[in-house]
Amino acid sequence: MSNMNLLQAINNALDTAMTADDKALCFGEDVGHFGGVFRATSQLQEKHGKSRCFNTPLTEQGIIGFANGVASQGMTAIAEIQFADYIFPAFDQIVNEAAKFRYRSGNEFNVGSLTIRTPYGGGIHGGLYHSQSPEAYFTHTPGLKVVVPRNPEQAKGLLLASIRDKNPVIFFEPKKLYRASTGEVPDHDYEIPLGKGEIVKQGSDVTLLAWGAQVETIEKAAEMAEKEGISCEIIDLRSLLPWDRELVAQSVTKTGRLIINHEAPKTSGFGAEIAAAIQEECFLYLESPIVRVTGLDTPFPLALEKEYMPDHLKTYEAIKSSVNF
Repeated sequence: MSNMNLLQAINNALDTAMTADDKALCFGEDVGHFGGVFRATSQLQEKHGKSRCFNTPLTEQGIIGFANGVASQGMTAIAEIQFADYIFPAFDQIVNEAAKFRYRSGNEFNVGSLTIRTPYGGGIHGGLYHSQSPEAYFTHTPGLKVVVPRNPEQAKGLLLASIRDKNPVIFFEPKKLYRASTGEVPDHDYEIPLGKGEIVKQGSDVTLLAWGAQVETIEKAAEMAEKEGISCEIIDLRSLLPWDRELVAQSVTKTGRLIINHEAPKTSGFGAEIAAAIQEECFLYLESPIVRVTGLDTPFPLALEKEYMPDHLKTYEAIKSSVNF
């Protein structure tokens, strides 16, 4: 075990994957000698060579177009989009090409060995172009997998599983935790299964659900609620596509209440899908309406970032109103 921050865990996962698989390529804007804007790919070019870790031109559509090409020819493509906000020029290549590649060919060819890494979310005072959480756009697209880790240990295991999965995966990394989240990470090669959520803490009165950086937020809210005798069950969804509907339904059947926290705006955020699915499954067990604590339906503000964020205080208020409904 080694103590690592989230960036070091991701770097370690990339190094592990490239060491085990000589077909693995790591590429994107500034990822080579510079190590990327956050230094997530530091030392990979020195260790694995310029032919396996290299810079691309500043064109997101080109990065994913190239990634689809090399993945279709049997290489393990690990592409970096420097900020999730800039994934949109590549949207066509992801949702119309990568996601449909296997289906349209009747499984004669595929790009299943493609992983797209990208930092998402606020908390770094990045303003409207470096703070967005665009995960919901991609969960609407069959053929993709969408994964978000909450800490270093999870990040390494989930990234290795994503790189080795037989489907194209978008791996959203919570950038505000890059250096803020530290923990013990196994040195060995390990994978955490995709599509499975995790109960981080058992409870009986209300289920709190989040992913990525917001798991820490609901944990803080749960601590406040516990002081008032409210027992909170905490779930980290981990994978959004596919998502662990069964785990969430079992929890809500037990607690009778569900609060979903995500940083993206409320309208058409992924929380809406979870809420709809769980009321279908658990309607007769619900003691109060399902609540979403989310970002606002506005562009991501710079000066008012704290007001925008669905923090532990907003979540705590939601817990109280749900329990007292």
